[in-house]
Amino acid sequence: MNENVVIALDAMGGDHAPDIVVKGVDIVRVQFPDARFLLFGDENKLNPLLDAHPNVRNVCEIRHTDQAISGEDKPSHALRKGRQSSMRLAIDAVRNGEAGGVVSAGNTGALMAMAKFSLRTLPGINRPALASMLPSPKGETVMLDLGANVECDEDNLVQFAVMGADFARAVLGRVPPRVGLLNVGSEELKGSDTIKAAGERLRSMENAPFEYYGFVEGDDITRGVVDVVVTDGFTGNVALKTAEGVATLFTNFLRAGFRRSLMSKIGYLLSRNGLNLLKDRLDPRLYNGGVFLGLNGVCVKSHGGTDELGYANAIGVTIEMVSEGMIDRMIAHFKAFDVENNANKNEENASTEVSEA
Repeated sequence: MNENVVIALDAMGGDHAPDIVVKGVDIVRVQFPDARFLLFGDENKLNPLLDAHPNVRNVCEIRHTDQAISGEDKPSHALRKGRQSSMRLAIDAVRNGEAGGVVSAGNTGALMAMAKFSLRTLPGINRPALASMLPSPKGETVMLDLGANVECDEDNLVQFAVMGADFARAVLGRVPPRVGLLNVGSEELKGSDTIKAAGERLRSMENAPFEYYGFVEGDDITRGVVDVVVTDGFTGNVALKTAEGVATLFTNFLRAGFRRSLMSKIGYLLSRNGLNLLKDRLDPRLYNGGVFLGLNGVCVKSHGGTDELGYANAIGVTIEMVSEGMIDRMIAHFKAFDVENNANKNEENASTEVSEA
């Protein structure tokens, strides 16, 4: 890991802040001992926590502010009134070059609005996308968009594919990442015009930083068929919430089944090790941390109700992206594709002029 990695933390964001923020740092500092952290929040609340965790104090610096964004604040209000809030100051630290990335468990809408306003989007990217990881038999699968953009055109989907591939490379180490477009079928003739147009463009891209697999269906998401699943925010959010609901339903059915009789309780005791392994594999805290891709800086949204383990995972994902130079790689890739697209457009224009002549 790059020894100069500094992460800005919105210490007042989330249901259990600032307690889980400090405890999360205490967990992640063991895995990343060279990382340093800027804690933006109320020093009167943070100092007692750091006194209780002296090892955390050694890797942190408090930046005091007594203002915080609440879960009820509208994004527009947060932008106008929250310039000195812990969330905004943490984001600005990335913009000003003091930190490589920012993590917040606070208001999602406010975080998206503030990050987009302060950090701006990268050249060549129209809209940021929200990405996260889901478990699969082969490890993890990246999926985007998960709700930032309800409606998307083919340009957005192509951009999501490039961003998702760079994310999978930085965090999961997939080289080259396999990318698929979520569709109602794997056949090329299926799907909307937007999906088919995006698929054709991805298929025809030369020197792409990923391997384009083609169309994938809903059940392919958790099968690990591809490393990156690309879709619009409406479909992605529905798919994510459905997967979370099915996992909860399965767990509840399993728990009820083992409580049904004496024999089932004995069966639970005999299979407890395997069930604990299943529980750990499906633990949502291990996949905590939605990433806003496409911004000129690393911005990660932790689940507001997570505990210190989940928050530590969100910090770890942030450190990995910063260490791998993911933003610089995205800029280089989009710059290369702009040149390629312009070259293709010039060839098309020349061919048209010859035809008309």
